[in-house]
Amino acid sequence: MSGKPNSPLAQLLQQAFLALRAKQFDIARQLATEALKSNRTDRNAVLILAHALLGQERAEEAIAPLEKAAKRNGDPEIETLLGHVLCAARRRSDGLAQLRRTAARRPPYLPAFQELAGQLANAGEVGKAVGMIEQALELAPASVDLQLDLGRMHVRNNNRAKARTVLTAARGIAPGRTDILTELAWAELLDGAYAEAADTYRHALGLRPDDTLSRANLAICLMEMGQRTSGETALRLVLRGRPHMLSRAAFAMATSSHGRFFFRPSAAEKFLQREPAQATTP
Repeated sequence: MSGKPNSPLAQLLQQAFLALRAKQFDIARQLATEALKSNRTDRNAVLILAHALLGQERAEEAIAPLEKAAKRNGDPEIETLLGHVLCAARRRSDGLAQLRRTAARRPPYLPAFQELAGQLANAGEVGKAVGMIEQALELAPASVDLQLDLGRMHVRNNNRAKARTVLTAARGIAPGRTDILTELAWAELLDGAYAEAADTYRHALGLRPDDTLSRANLAICLMEMGQRTSGETALRLVLRGRPHMLSRAAFAMATSSHGRFFFRPSAAEKFLQREPAQATTP
C-alpha cells in the first residue's frame, strides 16, 4: 500500500481493499475514489477502483484511470488489467493489442500471457491460447501455474491425452495442489479412465474434503466403474445440507451409464435423502 502504514491514505486503501475482498464493490469504489483525491497517481487506488468497477459491470468507466496510470509508469499489472477491462468493455481488438504489447515485455510478465490466453480461449480461439501458454512456458519452464493453464487449455481443446501428460507432470512437481489434482482428474474422467480419475479425486478430497464438485465427479467415476452404491453414497454426501447441489447430483446420476434417471427433481431428492441400509464410504 502507498504511504506510511498509519497514514490516512494507507488506512483508506486498506478499507477499500477489505471492501473489495468482501465483494462490497460500491464501497470499494467510493473509498478508492476518495484515495485518488489524496493522491491521483496511487497505483493501488487505481487497481482497487478498476476491480470494483469490474465487479459492478462498469468496465468502460475503468478504462480512463487505467490508461492514465499505464502511461505514467508502464506498470505491467496495470497494463494487463487494462487489457482485460478493454475486452470486458467490448473493445476486444484494443484489449488484445494491449495484452500482446505487455506479453512482449522482457523480463516477461506471466499474468499477461495468461490473460491473453484466457481471452483467446473465451473467443473460441483455443488453439491460439494453447500456443500462447506454450510460448510463456518457454520463457518460464518451471512455472507450475503455466503448466496448469496449459493442461486446462488442452482439456478445452478436447486434447485429453496431452492434458493428462501435462497435468501429471505438474502433479509430480506440486502434489499438494488441489487445483492441479481436480483438473487432472477431470481430464482422466473425460478420457474414460474412471479408476484413475477416482483415485485422483480421492487424493484431492483428502486435501479438501468440502469440495462438493469433486465428490460429485467422484460419484460419476464410481458409477461408471459399476460401483453404484458407493457412487450414490458420495452423492448423498454432496447433497447433505446443500439443497442447491440437487441438480448437480441428479445430473451425475442421470449421465452415468450405471446411474438412475428421475423425471421429477423431488423424486431424485427423496431418493438421495434416503440412507441405504449399508452404505460404503467412497
